[in-house]
Amino acid sequence: MNDTICAIATATGGALGIIRISGEQSLEILSRIFSKNITHAKPNTIHYGHIIDKSSTIIDEVLVSVFRAPHSYTGEESAEISCHGSRYILNKVLELLIQNGCRMAEPGEYTMRAYLNGKMDLSQAEAVADLIAATNKATHQTAMSQLRGGISTELSRLREQLLKLTSLLELELDFSDHEDLEFADRSELKELAKNIDTKVKQLAKSFETGQAIKQGIPVAIVGKTNVGKSTLLNRLLNDDRAIVSDIHGTTRDTIEDTIDLQGVTFRFIDTAGIRQTSDQVEQIGIERTYAAIDKARIVIWLIDEEPSQEELSKMQLLADNKQLIIVRNKIDKAENKSFTLVKIPLIEISAKHGDHITDLERAIYEAADIPTLNATDVIVTNARHYDALTRAHAHLQRVLEGLGATTLHFSNLTPHSTLLTPPDLVAEDLRLTLDTLAEITGGEITPNEVLGNIFKNFCVGK
Repeated sequence: MNDTICAIATATGGALGIIRISGEQSLEILSRIFSKNITHAKPNTIHYGHIIDKSSTIIDEVLVSVFRAPHSYTGEESAEISCHGSRYILNKVLELLIQNGCRMAEPGEYTMRAYLNGKMDLSQAEAVADLIAATNKATHQTAMSQLRGGISTELSRLREQLLKLTSLLELELDFSDHEDLEFADRSELKELAKNIDTKVKQLAKSFETGQAIKQGIPVAIVGKTNVGKSTLLNRLLNDDRAIVSDIHGTTRDTIEDTIDLQGVTFRFIDTAGIRQTSDQVEQIGIERTYAAIDKARIVIWLIDEEPSQEELSKMQLLADNKQLIIVRNKIDKAENKSFTLVKIPLIEISAKHGDHITDLERAIYEAADIPTLNATDVIVTNARHYDALTRAHAHLQRVLEGLGATTLHFSNLTPHSTLLTPPDLVAEDLRLTLDTLAEITGGEITPNEVLGNIFKNFCVGK
């Protein structure tokens, strides 16, 4: 962590390239290969000059941006060299920096230093990677929310409430022998714990939406052979992705591709047609069709004629477990007659000519049930965060059980008093909850914080 590090921050081969330097000796090292001495340069300034090697050969004309600690990305003395994007130039500048005292940065080391220097917490550091990998509006928006501290703010509120709850229990432990002191009763403590647990569950539940946004929502296109599944996939993708043929059983494996609908990525899966067959290869494809249905969040069942009773039964079974959209294809060829599908929405299209495809796309987006995201919405997209939240929920369940548990005492077989779970056992589960939530942001709860909260909110001994 005391080393001065350097790395290329942009993809090579473009018109411009940026090399980042961070560490205590950044400006001293850079001044050795720069045509100006910027050791005492003012923060947030840009300097024009040349990168020069030992033989005074000019490597490139550049702009150098200076950032002073702690007001830099890493919180350290930092600089950025903007040069031409030639691979040779970038590598030569890196070589000169290393020769003069820098070392190559490890993957993610700039962000790691930013975290260790208090510039961001762990959840924000993870959001940096999500922001770089964002492929649509929704993933960008959730990453930006996390980077701005959306999750951190929510957890900070929960932490304050947990500290209040812990403080009340600590008071019981430390001053329980003083009969003249009154504490919040267990019903109030339980209500507070229940409110905290409700918020933890809401955050954990948002992970399903977060994963859908991040990974793409899987949509399976199923139906009998030759109903136009591959034609529909090609129409949705606006590309000849799947082979289209009048021969039954052309598609023998799943074909997958993605499109963006209203800022959300959908993963469409074209499947083998469902029918009875003795062809072993086609049968494998049909088995994969059922596997795709199991994994899909939305199922488009394509038909081109009145479905059989068996097919209707399968549709109804799917509708009970999946978001099902029944699509009648080939309306340009079919006779003008209505279908008798009961309680299942039906959309009529022509995949070949593109008729009513926008209606289908709208139905697909609505079936995904993605909430309208605002800049302040908090959606959990990280599996590590989800794991911590589910463990925190388990700890809080024990807290709630402890606050509501009673033990009957008998005298001559007659119950005449109750004893609640000792507060030290409940307090331990609260500490575990605090520690588990702290894993998300990388924070740490110390006894001094609990003690400070007691003195801040209570007048003990007054």
